[in-house]
Amino acid sequence: MISDKISEWFSLYNKDIYHFLVYYIGSSDVEDLVQEVFIRAIKGFDTYQKRSSPKTWLFSIARHVGIDEMRKRKRLRLKQMIWFWDEKTYKETPEEILQLNENNRLLYQAIHSLKVNYRDVIILRGIKELSVSETASILNWNENKVRITYHRALKTLQKSIGGFSL
Repeated sequence: MISDKISEWFSLYNKDIYHFLVYYIGSSDVEDLVQEVFIRAIKGFDTYQKRSSPKTWLFSIARHVGIDEMRKRKRLRLKQMIWFWDEKTYKETPEEILQLNENNRLLYQAIHSLKVNYRDVIILRGIKELSVSETASILNWNENKVRITYHRALKTLQKSIGGFSL
């Protein structure tokens, strides 16, 4: 049954999906988005092709959920800008900054300063430690593009934070 399979996958992968989304969208408040990933998995279960692992399929869904959330947040920020013209409302609160320790905050800032392709591949390969083929499947790239982009992203990331390595 579909719900049994999704429940099994949830117990196996929900923490990985959660951590991916935290890095991807930059917020620790992603529980609802994790649920959205698995809701979309239930709705789209008939489109799941067993050529990839369930984990890579779920990460692909999570990436799209993250993209949708970032677009939603961007629209909200634009509306706020139009209505209030107050850039101060977009900065992180002191509580949010304190939640992250200094190293994680620096890494987080450096990752989010990267262009989107670099950020995607750094999170999937460097942080979530997915294989080249899993990353290629999630990003819908070929494996060579994953390798090259990951190499370039690492170089850019290392320059921005002074030799830190993943």
